[in-house]
Amino acid sequence: MSAPRRIKLNINGVLLLDKPYGISSNGALQKARWLYSAAKAGHTGVLDPLATGLLPVCFGEATKFSSYLLDADKGYRATVKFGAVTTTGDIEGEVVLQRPVAFDRAALEAAIAAHTGAISQVPPMYSALKHQGKALYEYAREGIEIERAARDVTIHRIELIEFSGDSAVIDVLCSKGTYIRTLAQDIGEMLGCGAHLTALRRTTTGGFRLEDAHTLEAIEALPATERGGLLLPVDVLVAHFPAATLAAGEAARFCHGQAVRAQENCETMLRFRVYHADTQEFLGLADATPQGQLQPVRVMAAQAAPK
Repeated sequence: MSAPRRIKLNINGVLLLDKPYGISSNGALQKARWLYSAAKAGHTGVLDPLATGLLPVCFGEATKFSSYLLDADKGYRATVKFGAVTTTGDIEGEVVLQRPVAFDRAALEAAIAAHTGAISQVPPMYSALKHQGKALYEYAREGIEIERAARDVTIHRIELIEFSGDSAVIDVLCSKGTYIRTLAQDIGEMLGCGAHLTALRRTTTGGFRLEDAHTLEAIEALPATERGGLLLPVDVLVAHFPAATLAAGEAARFCHGQAVRAQENCETMLRFRVYHADTQEFLGLADATPQGQLQPVRVMAAQAAPK
């Protein structure tokens, strides 16, 4: 007899997940989705299997607003090994070049300073970037090198946490699209010895912190009825926008995609997170129009919006 079909639930919210080592972001997402029996889920930025740490998972209506985390700055703690270059830029690749390590802390700090601010990076071959519909890492595994254009990214801050001669631990705050493996390799090249990552942990993204994240094991250990208590509300993804409220009638029209007038005076061309004035439930995002109305941009589904 086949097992009964698992019922999928319409769950809306954000789970701060601490992704474990050795599993892909999608694998972690699917495990979290299974634990919550969620009908719909998505994550907010890929972490390599080597990398661990903060991976916000969006359930249900939260997926509509996940792009705001994809574009957010991110923080990492990276462990860098000097003196060896690998095929992948991390510990999982084959060593292709070894050179002596002959620099001091002052030289390392100077190299770090040189890689802070607006810089250009060439994306690594072992990445999920697509070329003609195929991920670059697939070409790399076939021994094919694809020419990649350099990309502009911003390294807001690099802090040297530990240094032991041939390895270092650094904290990095950077813009979206930054490859920490490439940053480590470039610093190693400037020091004349090469480098690769031995560990990488995402610590922040979009204002969220790793300290507030939950492991898959901890979630699974909870009774199913208590797991919802770990979810953050959908509007945490857009908390950086100013708020506006709508009376009941305007709220209903807004949820059907119509431009409406808010209870507050909303400045033209600003984006707002919109709430029902009576229930304080989140309705979606809107842009203010020259006519002083709020034009819906993203709206919570009817079943998720207040009645």
